[in-house]
Amino acid sequence: MNEVPEIDQSFLHPGESTEMSLAKPLTDEAIANNSTIPMWIMTFSEYYLAYKLATEPNGPRIIFLDRSLATSLASLTYDTSKRKLWKTNGSLYGLDVDGVPIDINDLAFGRHHIDNPSLDLPAPRGDYLRYRCWLALERHGPQSLDSLCTLLRISEPDRRRRVERILRKSRLEGFLEEPLGTYGLKERYTRTWTRVKILIDTIGRRMFEEKPKQNPMRVWKNNDWHWLTTQDLAFLTLFTLNLLVEESWRRQILLVGLTKDTAARDLKNHVLPVLSSNKIWSSDLTQQDLSRIPNTDRMMLQTLSVFNYETMKVPWSLTEYDSAFLMIVPDFEKRPGFVSGAIRNKITPERLFLKSYIQLSQTDIDPQLRSNVLLLDRLSYPEFDYRPDSVLSFKHAYGNAEETVSPIVFRDKTVSNRIQELVMQTLCAMTSSSIPELFGHNKPLFIADKVAKWHNEEMRRIIDTTGKWLMNNPSLRHFVFYMSTFRERRSEIEGSRRDSF
Repeated sequence: MNEVPEIDQSFLHPGESTEMSLAKPLTDEAIANNSTIPMWIMTFSEYYLAYKLATEPNGPRIIFLDRSLATSLASLTYDTSKRKLWKTNGSLYGLDVDGVPIDINDLAFGRHHIDNPSLDLPAPRGDYLRYRCWLALERHGPQSLDSLCTLLRISEPDRRRRVERILRKSRLEGFLEEPLGTYGLKERYTRTWTRVKILIDTIGRRMFEEKPKQNPMRVWKNNDWHWLTTQDLAFLTLFTLNLLVEESWRRQILLVGLTKDTAARDLKNHVLPVLSSNKIWSSDLTQQDLSRIPNTDRMMLQTLSVFNYETMKVPWSLTEYDSAFLMIVPDFEKRPGFVSGAIRNKITPERLFLKSYIQLSQTDIDPQLRSNVLLLDRLSYPEFDYRPDSVLSFKHAYGNAEETVSPIVFRDKTVSNRIQELVMQTLCAMTSSSIPELFGHNKPLFIADKVAKWHNEEMRRIIDTTGKWLMNNPSLRHFVFYMSTFRERRSEIEGSRRDSF
């Protein structure tokens, strides 16, 4: 219990700090109840299991996850964004992997390692231009400034200057070297991604597949054992998600995330205003009109479905749009053809995930009695999704340069979307009306959730039974007395007094 605040970064001051926060009570009960360590282990285990399934020789061709892929990526990227804490608040820094210790550049490179030139990912713009330059050098070897800009299809003078600044800064940080007028990765960083795979396989196997001699949450570094912190688990989960995405592209695996309860509102607040203001969708609704309808996308679509049940036949799905619209808003200066970023004018990478909302079931007795609307997002695939009729183009003014943002949007139902048709056919075949709590949901995910809850209940019984055995063991009487809190002793004595009457 005394080591939990050192492992769980949520007990630290918000921001880039290594000090304990006084905003949360540090009683034993509060620490046990508010710790995020179990949640991080569970999240890492889900993505690790999915990644291991994807790498099997005869593995599945469709993988469903009971969470939003786009939201998970954004959340994990944020949770690993405090660069000043990478050395002090985690154990991955300095950990020896394949004979080379992990350093800051390894962690930075792995955070955005989603390489797919066919989808032009990572997007060569904004804060992601840095990582796209690194990935281009990893894939093509040393390049001059001109040849690198040609590879990235960058010709504008202001963007070329940004590439030059990135290369110079990366050289000063020790990530790049500059032999004979070209820029290239230092030799140790050419194997960074391979070493990340070894790291994930080693820690994941020890935590979830083996029975290790030591606590699997501890790693050997600098001749001593160190605890993996929640920051380390965030890095491991993010690396695993990136590996899963790349493996799904390589093996042509359909990767789908399904979310039951969501408060997302980017369809209402971002997609509709952006596409309407740029005349891509025609709508007479003003922002004031939108403010009067249900606040979340799910409730808005459920309301529309209930009151228009005669025209909205179940099952139905919304046309898919890019997950980058989570951060795309109408241009602050209201210029046609321009967009802005929702937070600090930043826009997340486009063409990576596609989002939609679906409704799968209704009762035979009452067509208005329908299942909940579900949020669905999936991985995009260049062979099916990256086409001239499914890609939009906007301008984005960021960092004294005008850059192009090209999200994937299937404008209406006349635009062919074979992957979405496959997903809908599959989901409709995997629901069941014979189980009431499964109404309109995915049966395999429902069963997996039931199994997880059963294991959780079994572990609770084991822990409770062990606790009672310790409390009633005569040889541990003095230990139990001093390790229990005043409140626990008072509650036990008062309970005994009440029972005696």
